[in-house]
Amino acid sequence: MIKRQSGIRREAMEKARGGVGVAIFDHILEKTEMRANCRMFTRIILEPGASIGYHQHNDEEDTYYILTGIATVNDNGQTRTVYPGEVVFCASGESHSIANDGQEPLEFVSIIMTFQPPER
Repeated sequence: MIKRQSGIRREAMEKARGGVGVAIFDHILEKTEMRANCRMFTRIILEPGASIGYHQHNDEEDTYYILTGIATVNDNGQTRTVYPGEVVFCASGESHSIANDGQEPLEFVSIIMTFQPPER
């Protein structure tokens, strides 16, 4: 399959997971397009000041791969700064949040893998 950019669904979510501002989700592949136990394969864009709130993952793992910008991440209660090319991994039972405290848009890829086959 080849999917053109014009086929990627964009979703704007206000206060994502209790965060601040608007998070833009470009759904690279939808759950129904993947056969693996993958719930989400998405590029996320946070403008300066926007965030995705602190939340827990259960029976799934979330990976952020930072593309552009600088992020502040709360990784299980520890606050860290992450940069392009770095990875944030949140295992099942763990919690995290991400915020754009910089001056430019923050872009990252999020992949959520589940332990159960995704619902179709």
